[in-house]
Amino acid sequence: MQIITQSLGADTQAYLRGYLRQDAPQATYPAMIIVPGGSYTHIPEQQAEDLAMAWFARGYQAFFLRYSFAGEKKPLLPAPVVELARSVANLREHAADWQIDAAHINVAGFSVGGHIVALFNDLWVTDHLNQLAGTTPTQIHPHAILLGYPVITPQAGFPNDAATLAQWTDDPAQIAADQRVTAQNAPTFAWVTANDPLVPVQNTLAYVQASLAHGVDTELHIFHNGPHGLALANQVTAWKPESNLPHVAHWIDLATEWLADLN
Repeated sequence: MQIITQSLGADTQAYLRGYLRQDAPQATYPAMIIVPGGSYTHIPEQQAEDLAMAWFARGYQAFFLRYSFAGEKKPLLPAPVVELARSVANLREHAADWQIDAAHINVAGFSVGGHIVALFNDLWVTDHLNQLAGTTPTQIHPHAILLGYPVITPQAGFPNDAATLAQWTDDPAQIAADQRVTAQNAPTFAWVTANDPLVPVQNTLAYVQASLAHGVDTELHIFHNGPHGLALANQVTAWKPESNLPHVAHWIDLATEWLADLN
C-alpha cells in the first residue's frame, strides 16, 4: 500500500489523503473519497481513515478529504464543496499513476461531510462551481454518491442556532441541498437512523424525496435505532457501546452491492 497526501491549493489548508492498492501493476480500481463529519469545526481523522480502509479492503483506491473548517474561511461555504471538486479532478488527473478507473470515482459523505457531498452532487455540472474550482464538469463528474446521516438543510433542524449558521453561510437558501437537486445528480445511496438525536432524519428524507422527484437513481435505508456519528457502526469506529450496532453495520455491504449493481 502507498499512502499519499495532496494539497488542494495555496489558498486552503485542505488536503486529500489516499491509500493506494499496488497489487497488480496493470490493474485499475474504483475510487472512494470519504468526506467525514465534525460539525465543520474539525474532522475525526482516525474515523475517516477507518472508513477509507474499509473501502480499501473492498478493492477501492481509498481517500479522505480534510476540508476547510469554520474560522478558516468566512463564511465557510462553498469552500469545502470547491475542495471536493478539486479532489475529484485530482483523482482523474492522476488516474493512470494511481491505478484508478476514472469512470468509477465515488464520494461518500457523513454528517456535515454529507452536506458537502450532497451540495457537490447538486452542483458538479454548474458553471459557478467549476469556475471556483478551476475545473470542468467532465473532470469532476461523480460516478455515485453515498450519504450517511447527512446534514442537508437548516430547515430540518441542524444547525439549530443562528450564530453557527452565520459561520457557514450568509445565504441559507444556497446551502439547502434538497432545494438544489437536478436530474443531473449522480446515483445516490443514503442511510440514516430514524432516531438520530443530533441531525434529524428529516434531512435525509428531504434529499431523497427531491432526488426521486428529479428521476435520480436513489436507494434509501432507514435503520430503526442508533446515535449520530456511527461511521462503520462496528467495533472499529464505535465511540461508545451504543455505537457498535451489527444491524446498522450492514450499510456498507448494502452500499457495496448497490455500487456493483450500477456497473
